Amino acid sequence: MSRALLEFLAGVVPAENIRQQEPMSEHTTFRVGGPAEVFVTADDRQQLEKVIRYLNLTGWPFFLLGNGSNLLVGDKGYRGVVIRLGREFEKIRTEGNRLTCGAAVSLAKAAKTAMESGLAGLEFASGIPGSVGGGVRMNAGAYGGELGALVESVVVMAKDGSLMELDNDTMEFSYRRSVLKDRPYVVLEVTMRLSDGNREEILARMNDLAAKRKQKQPLEYASAGSTFKRPEGYFAGKLIMDAGLRGARIGGARVSDKHCGFIINDGTATAADIAELIAEVSERVKERFGVSLEPEVIFLGDF
Repeated sequence: MSRALLEFLAGVVPAENIRQQEPMSEHTTFRVGGPAEVFVTADDRQQLEKVIRYLNLTGWPFFLLGNGSNLLVGDKGYRGVVIRLGREFEKIRTEGNRLTCGAAVSLAKAAKTAMESGLAGLEFASGIPGSVGGGVRMNAGAYGGELGALVESVVVMAKDGSLMELDNDTMEFSYRRSVLKDRPYVVLEVTMRLSDGNREEILARMNDLAAKRKQKQPLEYASAGSTFKRPEGYFAGKLIMDAGLRGARIGGARVSDKHCGFIINDGTATAADIAELIAEVSERVKERFGVSLEPEVIFLGDF
């Protein structure tokens, strides 16, 4: 570990915001992953700007962590800096029918705040276990709704620490992606335009979706949600089921019996188990149906 890096970070963020060899299994919904060499929490834009500028200038690899809900970190960990957004990025406010969220706000909290404010349209996100920043970056969606349909503007930070505000058109939203997938920008804040609604009706919709998730998804196990993107013209879960892979396992990783689109950790899986099973499922579906399955999961570090 570079002493210069640690000394720099110590001059930017509080000492308690810097951890070395932090187990990433504690920060991902798969509940696996080796240690991050350095794990730092930036509490505000000023801290984040200094950290981002330094890492880019010095060439240190870094990864911005959301809720870890779409992330598989290798068992050998990540040789670089993992950045988590802290206090300033956890704020949320409403103004008229606009909902503005810091990037670290959970989608569940954003949906609940919208409901409490009588704002409709975000109900679909109430059960997505990700953050607003990560969700916007990948245009998260469920049950026919997508964040890209609601986003009015996104404030991002570039490599040099400068800020930009991107409108919906500039974000270039499409299925499970946005322009941020290919750009080194950090999401800081997102403003969504919602619709006026009735609190009781909004809550009823959220409860209905929660019941459907509980019935159809393996929520009792650690997972990253839907493992694969939906191939055009198909459903990933059905392809996997029809390939005879329901319940297929490698080590502690298993294709869910409840929903074949989910690969779960039975509590004993390693990241290598999960990665190998993802590859095996993709290969078998390709052989059987000629359809390529693309993982939604981001792979990070050494396996």
